[in-house]
Amino acid sequence: METLNNSIPSNTKKVQNPFKYINQPCSLNSYIIHSQTNQQSPLKTITKEDQKMAETNPALGPDLDSPYGGAGNQLAQFGAGCFWSVELAFQRVEGVVKTEVGYTQGHFRNPTYKDVCSGQTGHSEVVRVHFDPAVCSYSTLLAVFWGKHDPTTVNRQGNDVGTQYRSGIYYYNEAQAKLAKESLEEKQKEITAKIVTEILPARKFYVAEEYHQQYLEKGGRNGNKQSARKGCNDPIRCYG
Repeated sequence: METLNNSIPSNTKKVQNPFKYINQPCSLNSYIIHSQTNQQSPLKTITKEDQKMAETNPALGPDLDSPYGGAGNQLAQFGAGCFWSVELAFQRVEGVVKTEVGYTQGHFRNPTYKDVCSGQTGHSEVVRVHFDPAVCSYSTLLAVFWGKHDPTTVNRQGNDVGTQYRSGIYYYNEAQAKLAKESLEEKQKEITAKIVTEILPARKFYVAEEYHQQYLEKGGRNGNKQSARKGCNDPIRCYG
């Protein structure tokens, strides 16, 4: 059973494999970035290309769902390997009001977990985060994302191998896109290995089966519940 860290120390020097920190105890505080200037517009950017793709194949259309919790809240999507542990990392962040795991960026409509695991649908396992930007900036979420996985491995995180485990940031508007690209550039300065994270518009989000939702908080494979308390620093066990 592997234990993952949730952060990479901000003062880490540029090294070949900084992701050795993934196996050390985590500190949620290390990736909280307070920034009132990084709050993006809640409006989704819908392009003509989005509309055309949606008409051709709804699975390729934009995510038009509304954020949970009312006016002012916003959405973000992140793919960082198996969505179980990634979701728990985001659940613990102040200002995150809801998380969901699911599938996106594929061409197949209404995919199941079995479909996605076949590697034939093009989907990525992602966490969709509903957050209050007055409490949690988008930059905070980006820092959680970078600290939670190794963005230099193609279609793989640890023992999980497949295109559904690829690293990705899926943005809802140009403000998110700008911050995502800037954060990638900054992260690349810290390491020598090439980052392979894709940064693409958020597409149709298919909610995964209920048993996947808040999987580790519920006990995971072994029935050992893990805390989703805000600010919790406990190491995350990938499978429970």
